[in-house]
Amino acid sequence: MTLKSVSASGIALALGLALSACGGMPTNRSLDNVHQPVVEHTNFTFDLLTQREGGIDPVQQHRLGDWFTALGLKYGDHVALDDPAQTGATHAAVEAVAARFGLILDPLAPVTEGVIPAGQARVVISRAIASVPGCPDWSATSDANYTNGLSRNYGCAVSSNLAAMVANKEDLIHGQDGTGNTVVYTNTKAIDAYRTKAVTGAQALKQTSTQSGQ
Repeated sequence: MTLKSVSASGIALALGLALSACGGMPTNRSLDNVHQPVVEHTNFTFDLLTQREGGIDPVQQHRLGDWFTALGLKYGDHVALDDPAQTGATHAAVEAVAARFGLILDPLAPVTEGVIPAGQARVVISRAIASVPGCPDWSATSDANYTNGLSRNYGCAVSSNLAAMVANKEDLIHGQDGTGNTVVYTNTKAIDAYRTKAVTGAQALKQTSTQSGQ
């Protein structure tokens, strides 16, 4: 009875070790990268006091510029104006501040929480952030790979670098829309300059002298 008990416990221990070793075994046998960038959107709002006839005074413009600087406004961010009065002067004043950061206002502002108080306008910055959840993944600590699967960390480096390098994170979702306009002149400008430049062999040879002092 004692020998049978020891034998059963030994088999159970061996099975447990085998199952634990297979727990870290890769299961992705394809060449597909399961780690893909995920884009998240965040809205930042800033309410400005507007003048009665429209527009914002220099103090409000300075506050808006400081807010843009504090948030690190850059390419890829979207700036919009939600103005209940819909005055062109306010739109022009906010767009002038955004132009200092190389951006223009979007035609429509996203929906934000809270009611805009009377006599104010709301500036909205929409920012997209890209990340790769679950990376890096070194959870597979087993050396066994009987199914010839990919490492669980496969694709993390490429996807993480792509998410970090793309300036406009929206490009990871739908890319840029083409305008349909051709740029043939721009493309051939360098070729035309190369063709129209005079060759160096067409010029006369430079006269040199081998005598000293001349």
